[in-house]
Amino acid sequence: MKKVGFGILGAGMISGIHADALRKSSKAELVAVCDVRTENAQKLVNDYAPTAKVYSDFDAMLADPRVEVVNIVTPNHLHTQFVLKAAAAGKHVLCEKPPAMSLAETDQMIAACEKAGVKFGIFVQSRMREPMRYIKSALDSGRFGKILRVDVQMKWFRNADYYKMDAWRSNRKCGAGVTIQHAFHYIDILQYLMGRGAKVYAEMRNLAHPEVALEDTLDAEIVFANGVRGFVQASTALWPGNDVRIEVYGTDGTAVMSGTAMSAWKFKDERPEDEIARKAGSAAATAGGDPKALPSEDHQFVIDDCVDAIRENREVCIPCSSVRGTLEIALGMYKSDKEKKAIELPFSDEDSIWA
Repeated sequence: MKKVGFGILGAGMISGIHADALRKSSKAELVAVCDVRTENAQKLVNDYAPTAKVYSDFDAMLADPRVEVVNIVTPNHLHTQFVLKAAAAGKHVLCEKPPAMSLAETDQMIAACEKAGVKFGIFVQSRMREPMRYIKSALDSGRFGKILRVDVQMKWFRNADYYKMDAWRSNRKCGAGVTIQHAFHYIDILQYLMGRGAKVYAEMRNLAHPEVALEDTLDAEIVFANGVRGFVQASTALWPGNDVRIEVYGTDGTAVMSGTAMSAWKFKDERPEDEIARKAGSAAATAGGDPKALPSEDHQFVIDDCVDAIRENREVCIPCSSVRGTLEIALGMYKSDKEKKAIELPFSDEDSIWA
């Protein structure tokens, strides 16, 4: 079967993960790369897809009939304008997280993609890691019993040069800062597992990067609508950086994902298949100390699923609508830190966050 053609918009640091995932896919292929810095786009093509075409103009890439899906890999605050353009051109869209820097923009993009009849997925690909699939299945089947706690520990390190390599990386309004640029993936996992957030309280600090006016450390509590509390410890200040941990505790079971591997899987009703779950995942690095040290397999899962969703005329595995709640929680954290109080969700005055 003919592979589906993908174009990548944005040839920055993370684009290599997308290109590698497309190179490994048996269902998709990279046919075009667009970046205003054509030398970056050309390098990506040379490294991963020598037959792909280089563009410096997004409209020109959208006019390429070989491009059926666009991966939006631009700075966070630019996502909306490009998603809207892609939808208007009839292209399916997979967008890096966060969807946008506001709920209003996110709703606009969702509506535009629905109207155009195109798929619209978000790369919060950590949901798709093998251990997380086991955890979600066990949660849905009730094996954990009553959920008592869900925690995230993301104790990473980024040096000052990371924040200086692009202007947007040190600008909160552009989507920089540990909360929305890094911890968003793992806040999303808690939202994915527990559902809608009802209240958040957050404290943000800059512990190790005085050169930039944003938070490098987040401590937050989420109260979910189901009554469960989730706790988030996230930082890019803690040298040398460790793999992220996602912990789920229930009356009848406990599971912990460390990086991409299952590190704890214990239930009161032990089953023979549990031995397979305990071995789920791998020891692949997950960007604890190196922002480029990420496996491309999770991205490939999302890409391959998008191809299947197009062919089967179904929803993608991570639709933007399912990530909106994560953005609401993250924005609530910023609002909480600014106002020094707990914030009830949903809230209506999101413009005040950046004022």
